[in-house]
Amino acid sequence: MTQVILHLAKLESWSEAVSLGVYKSSTRDKALEDVGYIHCSTPEQLASVASSVYKDYLGELVILEMDLDQLEQAGLKVLFEAGGHDEQYPNIYGPIPVDLVSSTKPAVMVAGLLHHLS
Repeated sequence: MTQVILHLAKLESWSEAVSLGVYKSSTRDKALEDVGYIHCSTPEQLASVASSVYKDYLGELVILEMDLDQLEQAGLKVLFEAGGHDEQYPNIYGPIPVDLVSSTKPAVMVAGLLHHLS
């Protein structure tokens, strides 16, 4: 069974990654180089992550969907680590080639809650 890993990104960060061929943002306003990994979530964790990290963000967001097996087969280390609320969150240790992102979904925050636009 495929395990889906999600990452919530600013649309401009994703657009830049598409032009470069690789995504290197860790989380809101933090680079992979600064943090050491890219913060991700499972589908069940996404809403709480969005409310925590992007609660006051007014810009456009994009949800990046990736397959755990494909990430690991490409040589990326993915570790599930403690991230608060007694939950294990997936973290990707390295830049993500954009071709490993299986789909993207536009989203925005409305009153502190994540809303999918598609």
